[in-house]
Amino acid sequence: MLVLSRQKEETIMIGDNIEVTVVDIRGDKVRLGISAPREITVHRKEVYDAIRRENREAALVKPEDLSGLGKIGPKGPQGEKKK
Repeated sequence: MLVLSRQKEETIMIGDNIEVTVVDIRGDKVRLGISAPREITVHRKEVYDAIRRENREAALVKPEDLSGLGKIGPKGPQGEKKK
């Protein structure tokens, strides 16, 4: 792990297109601003871990586990399924 010291309003670069800027420092909290291309997702680590966990669980669902859900499709004006 690379450890860097930065002061408020100083920036580090990751590759050629990701900038991480120290926006504010208050006590033991540091606020960071991250500029990255739209195709690069940026998440807090705990959110990233939750997304990965949910994706793994969804991948384990078998088609037969979904058989009790019934057919999905548009419904008519009274709420019944269209035929």
